Amino acid sequence: MRLGQNHYDVIILGAGASGLMCALTAAQRGRSVLVLEKANKVGKKILMSGGGRCNFTNHFVEADNFISANPHFCKAALTRYTQWDFIAMVERYGIAYEERKHSQLFCLDSAKDILNMLLDECAQAGAEIRSHCTIDKIAQLPERVHSDKHEQEDGRSRYQIALHQGQAPVKLACHSLVVATGALSIPSLGGSGLGYDIAKQFGIALTERQAGLVPFMFSDAMKPLCERLSGLALEVEVTCNQRQFTENLLFTHRGISGPVMLQISNYWNPGDEIILDLLPGFDGHAWLLNAKQQHGKSLLRSLLTQKLSKGLVNELQTLWWSGSAELPLASYSDKQLAAIADKLHGWRLKPSATEGYRTAEVTRGGVDTNAISSKTMEVKSQPGLYFIGEVLDVTGHLGGFNFQWAWSSGYSAGLVC
Repeated sequence: MRLGQNHYDVIILGAGASGLMCALTAAQRGRSVLVLEKANKVGKKILMSGGGRCNFTNHFVEADNFISANPHFCKAALTRYTQWDFIAMVERYGIAYEERKHSQLFCLDSAKDILNMLLDECAQAGAEIRSHCTIDKIAQLPERVHSDKHEQEDGRSRYQIALHQGQAPVKLACHSLVVATGALSIPSLGGSGLGYDIAKQFGIALTERQAGLVPFMFSDAMKPLCERLSGLALEVEVTCNQRQFTENLLFTHRGISGPVMLQISNYWNPGDEIILDLLPGFDGHAWLLNAKQQHGKSLLRSLLTQKLSKGLVNELQTLWWSGSAELPLASYSDKQLAAIADKLHGWRLKPSATEGYRTAEVTRGGVDTNAISSKTMEVKSQPGLYFIGEVLDVTGHLGGFNFQWAWSSGYSAGLVC
């Protein structure tokens, strides 16, 4: 029900994935919904995701695909709105999609298909969306207010938002306020700390935040090595803090990136080592010892180029066996070859830092989920205030999981706000 010219049942801050899902869900219940977006256009992160193809969900979604101080928090929302529910909407709109490695689902044509679907659902349900909106102040209203001498509010509005739409100051009021502002990642696409500021205003705790799904950088001898190998990709297994992923690594002029590095960055803390297995699923020890017997006259680098690129092998030779580089395999002791195999399966690296929020796909940490209802996303101590999506302390792995969290948390709030 629309309560007046500047009064809405629901105001949602942020027209990203979670905000749009919440808007269409609430509006379909007959709620008057207004979405406020600070950028010049909505859904920027949707449009850039997956190389412009939008990895919109995954065929296999489990709580273990998410990181949170409370690992159980995400379960209720993920059960209430599953990947199959979103896939059904995609199929209803006739959007062509494909399954890639690790059960990831991407649009065949363009991420615009997903954004247009969400906007169409919002429009059909009557949700209003405004861009170029900068939030100045949020205030909690008394239980019953008179908005001005001409208009009496019926007591249902609980929050007032002062903002600028372009240059024009605007005041709005709502019964339910939903914070879907995203987080600090990729500020060029609208990432900001506004949601955290709102949480602090209402006394809601925050967990420690840092860049997630982000490439690594080096300040030691690895930096020039990465520069020399820039552009080279290979499949590795990476381990950090008891977590492992197997996927492609990409050397860059700043350090190491690629899907496997983005995944492990969610588990890395400054000062931690990461361990690379350059021959995942392969017995390098037996291979080297057998090659010594069968091809004793060969050089070690010649053997390794059967499995690894010549450029990488030359760099590893400089690091690990430069003094015996020109010796045939038969001249190596079994112990020497075992030590080299150990390094091939366990190359220990210590990144100096990540590339930070500038290139991070997500923000790890956020609004403490202890303060939030896992079923409705409402703040337990603050009726009518909701937090959804990335602003919460729920971070998904790479592979469509962060979008699924946006759909599921947005839907859960939209059912009740």
